[in-house]
Amino acid sequence: MRSRLPLLLFALPALVLYGGFFLLPAVQGLRYATTDWDGYSATFQSVGLANLTDVVSDDDLFRNALTNNLKFLLVVVLGQTALALLLAVLLAVRNRGTTWLRALFFLPTVLSSVSVAFIWKFVYDPNFGLANALLRAVGLDHYQSAFLGDEGTAILWVAVAQIWFHAGQMMVIYIAGINQIPDELYDAAKTDGAGRWQQFRHVTWPMVAPATALVIAYTTLQSFKAFDLILGLAGNPPRSGLDVLATRIYATFANSQLGYAAAESIVFMVAIALVTFLQNRAARMVHG
Repeated sequence: MRSRLPLLLFALPALVLYGGFFLLPAVQGLRYATTDWDGYSATFQSVGLANLTDVVSDDDLFRNALTNNLKFLLVVVLGQTALALLLAVLLAVRNRGTTWLRALFFLPTVLSSVSVAFIWKFVYDPNFGLANALLRAVGLDHYQSAFLGDEGTAILWVAVAQIWFHAGQMMVIYIAGINQIPDELYDAAKTDGAGRWQQFRHVTWPMVAPATALVIAYTTLQSFKAFDLILGLAGNPPRSGLDVLATRIYATFANSQLGYAAAESIVFMVAIALVTFLQNRAARMVHG
């Protein structure tokens, strides 16, 4: 035990920080979720599970935010994973050209969310934006859109911006996974007469399963945390079509309903845990 004491002492600062900045606030959040505290009053009343019950069953605003978040999540996970894998397959061979292209596709990742929001606000502007200008230039005027002004599809256009923002980052993870695949497997596949698609399907795709699991998990967390990007694109507070769980909780907190916001946060965490569990099960089924 004495020999392990110095090792425990090295871990102590990290444990103190983790306890002070994560565990303690989490416990306090659970406590406040059962109260009507407004965030600044010296006293508050216990309401039991009323806040959680209201969030789950009676809160249309929270339900709308959850629906928007799931739409956003689905588009981003599918689109970003597919695009990152495609880029990685095309750019896995290292030469001067692919090195520059990797850097180009990775560049958006180093930008701040606010910068990305300003870029895409210019792209999506219905009157002076780049997207509608390009459509007019090629004679596709009937495809012009209000983009963020369309309540039905606004969250999907934000998802496109999110994919552009982080696809390059996920591409790097896939390139690392592809570079770990032994060349002998591809040589054997070629000997058996496998084409490029068959090589991808039977060699590349199964062998990048760990990278895919990492990409999906990280992309899921990004999708639930796209708070600053959405506020940058939609303003504060965002309209109904762009309201997601993070912005809904923030709005509740800003309205001096800290107890109710804590209850929303608990449901938020449960939703993340459930989605992550289902993704892991689906990934094992696909690659198993």
